[in-house]
Amino acid sequence: MTYQRLMSSDFLKVCSIRTAALYRYWEAKKGGRALPRRADIDPADMKPWLSGLVLVDVTDLPERRITYRVVGTSVCAHRGFDPTGRPVQEGLYGNVRNEVLENYRIAIDEKTIVFDYDPTPSRSGFAREIGTLFLPLSSDGVRVDKILIYQDIEPTMTAEFNAVLPGPGEWQGQRKRAPITG
Repeated sequence: MTYQRLMSSDFLKVCSIRTAALYRYWEAKKGGRALPRRADIDPADMKPWLSGLVLVDVTDLPERRITYRVVGTSVCAHRGFDPTGRPVQEGLYGNVRNEVLENYRIAIDEKTIVFDYDPTPSRSGFAREIGTLFLPLSSDGVRVDKILIYQDIEPTMTAEFNAVLPGPGEWQGQRKRAPITG
């Protein structure tokens, strides 16, 4: 299977409503610049996305270092640990390590959004990431110094629950019920 990544607004055709709304917020905060600043992002506005947000710091001296600054509760639960304060190389979680690191490189070097929709199951198996959006930020308008990341995580059903749920086309009384006995 090919790793699934988009680097244009074409991702809006496949992402969730939540992810699209955050992208539109980020886009509006540019204010005519190529990228918004961290100062343009109001934490009070982030409430709908808070549990799925990650903010990383990017430093280039003496060499590139990407560090988790803030990590939302859903993201920590999905990973099974809190990577806050760790370098991304130590705390990342995804299906293909090199591809996840490539998402960061693209957002930083190409100063563009990255939408990763390679589904990643949680460590517990009770959730999966359905899309991750990387939104670069720049204090000086030249260099990406932070990335705002939104991991859209949804709960999944266990096999036990799936066994009792109606199958496709069986909703709203279409499923035949077993006779009640006893």
